[in-house]
Amino acid sequence: MLQQRYLYFMAIPFAIWVFLFSYLPLWGWTMAFQKFRVGQSFFDQKWVGFDNFRMLFQDDQFINAMRNTLAMSLMGLIAGFTVPIIFAVLLNEVRISFLKRFVQTVSYLPHFVSWVVVAGIITKMLSTDNGVVNQLLMNLHLINEPIAFMAKENLFWYVVTSADVWKETGWNAIIYLAAISGIGPELYEAARVDGASRLKQMWHITLPGIRSTIIILLIMSIGHLISIGFEKQFLLGNNLVKDKSEVLDLYALKYGLGMGRYSFGTAINIFNSVVSLILLFVANGIFKRVTKESIM
Repeated sequence: MLQQRYLYFMAIPFAIWVFLFSYLPLWGWTMAFQKFRVGQSFFDQKWVGFDNFRMLFQDDQFINAMRNTLAMSLMGLIAGFTVPIIFAVLLNEVRISFLKRFVQTVSYLPHFVSWVVVAGIITKMLSTDNGVVNQLLMNLHLINEPIAFMAKENLFWYVVTSADVWKETGWNAIIYLAAISGIGPELYEAARVDGASRLKQMWHITLPGIRSTIIILLIMSIGHLISIGFEKQFLLGNNLVKDKSEVLDLYALKYGLGMGRYSFGTAINIFNSVVSLILLFVANGIFKRVTKESIM
């Protein structure tokens, strides 16, 4: 510690930041075990034990929100995790440097666009009134009349997943491209001498070379499986698809903060955190045993 004292001093501000914004707010979890009333001191609050959690698990709307959250999370995990890997591997094979930089820049620009703007673009593209998607499908004679994509419950999950993949693929691919750049070029040269095609080079060199990165990011993604936010669902949803668009965060916003039930909203937050922590440790344990790779 004495030899590395300057590095420790540099880490102090970040440790303080984590404590203030990640650990200190955990004190607010006590609200979940109270019948919290605004304006009363901590010692004047009425303690109700696990009553808020009992109400949570007995609510049919919670079960529905949990189903929607898990469904969209799994779809997002499968599509949003595999597509960036494929994109990064294919982009790495582009030999024209200008084209490669141009495609990479264009692909990650949507990440910096607000979900408000993205939702407007998606809604316009899927509109029945001169929407690009409907016009294309009709010109290809795949459909006879426009499809109301935004009004069909059975399509909502796919719309949200597709929008998320389009917005985040380029940004998520950056870390894989960085990992690929660390693979020694002599491996590819040796493979070419042995007569390996570019497809075999991708399969036997590129993918194994970024295996550790893929596994670590997958473990972290599983840990955040039910913490998918609410922006996408809130902005792309409407009354016609509300049974498929309500996720846990929207449920907490509507039935917790929206109704002044702060204790109930805190209970939902604790449930999310506990489940995420369990998923993280389970995924880490499984991958540590099977692949010898882990984050802890």
